[in-house]
Amino acid sequence: MEYIKQSIFTIKEPTVLSFGKFDGLHRGHELLMGYMAEKKGEQDGLQAVVFTFDIPPKEQVAGAKAKVLTTNQEKVKLFEGAGIDYLIECPFTKEIMCMEPEAFIAQTVTSLNVKYMVVGTDFRFGHNRRGDYRMLQAFAPQYGYEVKVVEKMQEEGRDISSTFVREEIAAGNMEKANWLLGYAFFVEGRVLHGKKLGKPVLGIPTINLLPPEDKLLPPYGVYVTATEHQGKVYPGITNVGCKPTVGGQNPVGVETHLFGVSEDMYGEEVKVKFLSRVREERKFEGLAALKAQMEQDIHYGREYFKTGRGTAGGKGRIPWN
Repeated sequence: MEYIKQSIFTIKEPTVLSFGKFDGLHRGHELLMGYMAEKKGEQDGLQAVVFTFDIPPKEQVAGAKAKVLTTNQEKVKLFEGAGIDYLIECPFTKEIMCMEPEAFIAQTVTSLNVKYMVVGTDFRFGHNRRGDYRMLQAFAPQYGYEVKVVEKMQEEGRDISSTFVREEIAAGNMEKANWLLGYAFFVEGRVLHGKKLGKPVLGIPTINLLPPEDKLLPPYGVYVTATEHQGKVYPGITNVGCKPTVGGQNPVGVETHLFGVSEDMYGEEVKVKFLSRVREERKFEGLAALKAQMEQDIHYGREYFKTGRGTAGGKGRIPWN
């Protein structure tokens, strides 16, 4: 996949294009990707292109610092896995923000050689969000492309959206969030040195991540997780929070104990997948009490993987490995 991070770009091959923020790349987004793949299969040489922005437009327009389900770096990997040929991450400049929708269509179709567009019914673009799928359809004969409008996928009578996923994560409902996403919500990062209390003091080795500043995290607490490292996946438990029992000013971190694993992963990249919430984070009277609770959490986690608990509304668990 070619990753383009600029406002001026050209693709010579004919393309099928989809636009959007694509935060989380959830089941609704996967439906769009499916139609793009179907169109690619019908026409040799057609390239699948996703057009998104380097920051959420709301952040530029409203000045709101947005927490995201997937960082820009994480999106790249997800789109690679979805079979996309080009990912365009356009800088959301004032010029782009103020561009009239008609001009946006003309520039995009011309520079990307667009023959087909796949968009949802809620897609909006251009100055004051004046453009929509109806406008794309209206200009299609003039510019020589076709438009596939996809109805929103629903879950329990509600449109599947990034907002829906965020709400479930904020409530700690990881099984439901993962069902909406179609994969386990994850945090990626490099393993850092912690306070070295895990194995030497508590006898429970852990790995520590400092999540990206813009990454949405589930509520502080302990979770059943699966951690991917160098192609292998390890079950475990993870604490999200500030380690109040340890004392001092601790940054928000993601600390994971991997079942039956004690290898040194310092400085290496891992992906922690969140499967189910165990309990909230709390301060204990001392390290002995913390260790006792961690042992209970570990037992719970091991039983989770043995018994297959944690289904999303009776629909089964999302595969973690």
